[in-house]
Amino acid sequence: MKRKDKLPELLAPAGDFECLVAAVRGGADAVYLGGKAFGARAYAKNFDMDELERAIAYCHLHGVRLYVAVNTLLFDGELSEAASFCAEIWRMGVDAIIIADLGLVSILKREIPEIELHASTQMSVHNVAGADLAYELGCSRVVLARELSRENIAATVKRCRAEVEIFVHGALCVCHSGQCLFSSLVGGRSGNRGECAQPCRLPWGGADKHPLSLCDLSLADHIREICDTGAASLKIEGRMKSPEYVYTVTSTYRLLLDEYREASAEENRHLAKAFSRGGFTDGYFVGELYKRKMTGIRSDADKEQSRLMAGGSFTPDKVRVRADVEILRSKPASLTLTDSRGRQVTVFGDKPSEAISAPLTEESISARICKMGGTFLELCREDVRVTLDEGLNLSPATINSLRREAVAALERLSCEGRRGAPISVIPAKAPTQPPVRTALFFDPRVYESTIKVGGVSDYFDICFLPLWRIDVISSPGEGFGIYIPPVIPEDEWAEVDDMIGRATALGAKYALIGNLSHMSLARAHGLVPIGDFRLNITNTHTAALWRTLGIDYLIASAEVGLGAARDVGGAIIYGRIPLMLTERCFIKENFGCDRCSRTSLADRKGVAFPMIREWRHRNLILNSAVTYMADRAEELRRAHLGISHFILTDECVRDISSVINGYKSARPLPKGVPFRRMGKRQTDKK
Repeated sequence: MKRKDKLPELLAPAGDFECLVAAVRGGADAVYLGGKAFGARAYAKNFDMDELERAIAYCHLHGVRLYVAVNTLLFDGELSEAASFCAEIWRMGVDAIIIADLGLVSILKREIPEIELHASTQMSVHNVAGADLAYELGCSRVVLARELSRENIAATVKRCRAEVEIFVHGALCVCHSGQCLFSSLVGGRSGNRGECAQPCRLPWGGADKHPLSLCDLSLADHIREICDTGAASLKIEGRMKSPEYVYTVTSTYRLLLDEYREASAEENRHLAKAFSRGGFTDGYFVGELYKRKMTGIRSDADKEQSRLMAGGSFTPDKVRVRADVEILRSKPASLTLTDSRGRQVTVFGDKPSEAISAPLTEESISARICKMGGTFLELCREDVRVTLDEGLNLSPATINSLRREAVAALERLSCEGRRGAPISVIPAKAPTQPPVRTALFFDPRVYESTIKVGGVSDYFDICFLPLWRIDVISSPGEGFGIYIPPVIPEDEWAEVDDMIGRATALGAKYALIGNLSHMSLARAHGLVPIGDFRLNITNTHTAALWRTLGIDYLIASAEVGLGAARDVGGAIIYGRIPLMLTERCFIKENFGCDRCSRTSLADRKGVAFPMIREWRHRNLILNSAVTYMADRAEELRRAHLGISHFILTDECVRDISSVINGYKSARPLPKGVPFRRMGKRQTDKK
C-alpha cells in the first residue's frame, strides 16, 4: 500500500476559479485543473497564468494540494513551450503535473529531476508492469484505466511501485482512454489533444439508439471496498461541469470517506441531481459489464434536475491568520503572520524614527495591519499582537508595505527554493535504418492463405498475428511477429504470458508493442520489440525515449502526417485504423455472437464502421475509410520511412493481393471509394 494516510486523497476537478472554491469548500484534499493549453479539456474555461497563481495561493492557504493537467499529446514544435510552462508552474508552487506525453516526461525529469509527475489515464496503465515502467520513467503516481475491476485495482496497487489514483465518479468514455481516434480521424478534433467531439454520445444504428453512450461512473456505494484497495487518490471527473456539481459530489464523497460508509439512497439521488446520464453505473468496478446498467444518455429530466441545483454562491473563503508586530527602537520593524495550520512567515522593514508628534499606538498599527482587502486572508483585531517601544514613528506606507510583503510571502511559502527556467527543446534525430514493410493480419487464416499466393506474403518483411488466434492455423512459419493484446489487466497477465511462451516455441521472433506493460513481456521472452501506433508517438523525443528502452523501429501515431511520421521513423500507410477499443462486447449486445466475425455499426448518417473482436471479447471499431497512400509513392519514397505498416482487418486474400499490386504500381483507389490520407480526415477526393 502506497498511501501516506489512513484515508485516500480526495481529488476534485476545477474548470474555473468558482469551481476551485467549490472543490475546496466541499472538502477536497487536492484539486486538479488545466491551463490555457496542453490540457485534455480544451473547451473548459481553464486558467491563465495569473489565475493559476491565485489558485495555487488559495489551495495552499487552505491546506489543499493543486495539480495541473498537461495531458495531451504534443508535437515537436510545442515541446519547448509545454516544457517551459511546466517549469514555470512548478516554480510557482504547483504540487504535481498530470502528464500523458512520454517525450515531455523525459525532458522534465532531465531538466528538473525533483518535479512531481503523475501518469495520466491517457497513458493506458492497467497493470503492474505498466505502472512500474511509468514509475521508472519518472512518474511517482499513475492514474489507472477506468475499466478495471476492484480485484485488478487491488492487485495492481499491492504490487506496483507507484502511487495509484483511480476514478470514482464522473463521465466514462466507451473507449479505453488514450486509445480513441474516432473524433480525430473522422471528425478532425483530436481527443488525445483535448478536443473530443464525443461521437460516442450520438445516435448509432437508429435515431433512438445510443449503444456507445455510457452512464456516468459512481462508486459511492463502494467506499469501504475502495479504501481497502490501497489506492492513494480517488478522482472525481468534471472539469467541464458546474461549481454546484463540483461542490455536491466533493462534499458527498468527503462525508462518505470521513464516516467510512457507503452512500444512502438519498445521497445517491442528490448525486444524480447534480449530473447523471439516466443514472449511474459501477459495472466495471464490480466486474459485471452485462448484468449492470451501463449505457445512458443525458435526458431533459436530467438536465432540469441539474438546473434546479444551480445558483449557489462560491466566493473565496478567507483564511484567518494571526499577526505579531514588533516596532522597537534601533531595530528594523517586523511582521510575522501565522495561519491556522501553523505556517509562519516573517518580513522586515525600515527602522522606526523618534516621533515628533502623534507617536504610533497599538491601535493605529493594528488598524493598518488588519486591512487585508482582496486577499484570501482575514485578520481580526483580537488576533494582532503588537510589541511597541513608546515615542516611535513609522510611516503608513512602510506599515502597508510590511503587510503586503507578509501576505505575499505566506501565499508563496510552499514554493520557496524551487527553480523553473524556460526550457529550449530541439527535435531529436532518428537513426537511419534499413526500411522494412510490416503487416498485421487480424485473421490468421487469411494470413495462412496468402502464403499460398505468390507475391503476397513475400511482400512483407514481418507479419504479425494476434497472439490469441495463432492456434487457428497449422503453422505460422518461422520469424513471424505477435500482436499482444493492448489491454491486459492483472488477472489476464499470466494467461498472456503463457500464450507468448507457446508462440515463441512456434517460431515467433517479433512483438508489436502497444502499451507500456508490453516491454516486460517482450524482454522476458527474448522477442524483438516494434513500436505500434498505440504508443501515441507524436514527437521525436517520445520516439527517442522508446529507443532507449530497446525499440529500434517505431510506428508513429495515426494522428500525425507523413512529415512527422518520417521524423519518428515509421507509419501506417494502409488499413482500416482501429478508432475505438471497447471493454464491452458491443457485437454480442447488439448483433449476437453469430455475427462475431463480420459486422458493423452505422452512424446517424448511415456510414458503416466495421467491428471486430479483440482479446477476451473486447471490441475494435474500425474506420469506415481505409488509410491509402499507394498513389503517393513518390512522397513515401522521399520520406525514407524506417517502417511502412499495413493493417489488414476485414480484407480477404483477393483484397490483399489487390492492395499490394496497388502499392507496387502506385495505383489510386477506384473513384468513390472512401479513404483518408495520413494525418487527415477521411475523404473520397483525389
